[in-house]
Amino acid sequence: MSAIPTTTVTQLPDDAVLVDVREPHEWEAGHAPGAIHIPLGELPSRIGELPETDDAVAIVCRSGGRSARAVQWLAQQGYDVVNVEGGMLEWHRTGKQLAGDGDPTIL
Repeated sequence: MSAIPTTTVTQLPDDAVLVDVREPHEWEAGHAPGAIHIPLGELPSRIGELPETDDAVAIVCRSGGRSARAVQWLAQQGYDVVNVEGGMLEWHRTGKQLAGDGDPTIL
């Protein structure tokens, strides 16, 4: 198995295309502003919703595990993608802005 391409929250450009693969209740608890929500289980059927971009699409989940699986699968489909290390827990820890109405402790 090849290495999964990764980036950190702090390395992620402000204008990066971000796809959040968490479950709906996690998304509602808090997500990156402007992120696209496609739960991991729906990714194969919603792959057409991924935006076209010249840059790698960043994939995020709670802590990096589900997004790593998504990155591995999407890369096999020919997409330029990177896993966001530490996921939304790291996003929140670094103080980056959150959108949503829920409880960020369940990010």
